[in-house]
Amino acid sequence: MSRQFCATGLGVALLLLTSCGGSQHAPDEKYYFVTALVNIPYWQQVNAGLLKAARQLGVVAEMVGPDTYDIKAEKERFAEILRKKPSGIMVSAMDPALGADIDAAISQGIPVITVDSDAPDSKRLTFIGTDNYKAGQVGGQLAAKRLKLRGSVVVYTIPEQNNLKQRLHGYTDVFANYPQIKISEVVDTKGDPRMVFDHTTELIDKSAPVDAFICLTSFAGPEVAEVLKRKNVTNKLVIAMDADDQILEDIQKGFIAATIGQKPFTMAFLGLKMLDDLHHHPLTSLSVNWANDSFSPLPAFVDTGVSLINSDNVDRFISERNSNIKK
Repeated sequence: MSRQFCATGLGVALLLLTSCGGSQHAPDEKYYFVTALVNIPYWQQVNAGLLKAARQLGVVAEMVGPDTYDIKAEKERFAEILRKKPSGIMVSAMDPALGADIDAAISQGIPVITVDSDAPDSKRLTFIGTDNYKAGQVGGQLAAKRLKLRGSVVVYTIPEQNNLKQRLHGYTDVFANYPQIKISEVVDTKGDPRMVFDHTTELIDKSAPVDAFICLTSFAGPEVAEVLKRKNVTNKLVIAMDADDQILEDIQKGFIAATIGQKPFTMAFLGLKMLDDLHHHPLTSLSVNWANDSFSPLPAFVDTGVSLINSDNVDRFISERNSNIKK
């Protein structure tokens, strides 16, 4: 993602100031966040950010979506929300097909922001989330170093998801510099943690020549680590994604080497404030391609950043996180 698509800190700060400016909220004003797998720890962190922003603003906000990785169900929930004429929608576009639904909302005058996983070909107003290509590069450099520039790698992902495509691209671009590192298999988990567990068990049981497991989703890392624990395997490199409690514990115990931590709380917290501002200070048009407008009031992409968490800093990360949660 090129620099021209990133929001400056000043721009975001100004937007937040305007969105907190004491606007009067109507009783029927409501915002929604649509995603899938809503009960996994990652999305619960998103929901925490959503609800905190809602309390600060004095508005109603709700996260909706299926408990499983069900793209059809996510589309159906989006359509249901659209019929309610909400004040604004955030959506994690798990599938590019959601672009048509986003465009339908925009055509009805409802602002839509994509969060975590983008639909760049849609008419969404902005994207808030991780620079996933950069996240993949961070993980790739770490993997190359820990593998001493050689080894066989298995990747767990969901191939059709845009943000995961970008992460994998980051990894493969790094590995291209090290010809003795080979990705032997890219596994489609279909959003099911059991598939990760079962496939890892199969690989370990047949002594497959795997040196590293790269997990591009938050649920994959703990599943791989659990197999290694049960099989008493200690010579495999595991790089996870995100920073839920189980991943952090597995880093402390040495079953996961490191994880690429995102900022899911921040994504929803900022996203709701942007939607509130868009509702109370409407754009001249929702159909303008703001990404190509040099005087756009919106950034096309807000990079919320990542952090590399490993055994050197995991205890400090947990301490700081717990301290902030209590505030």
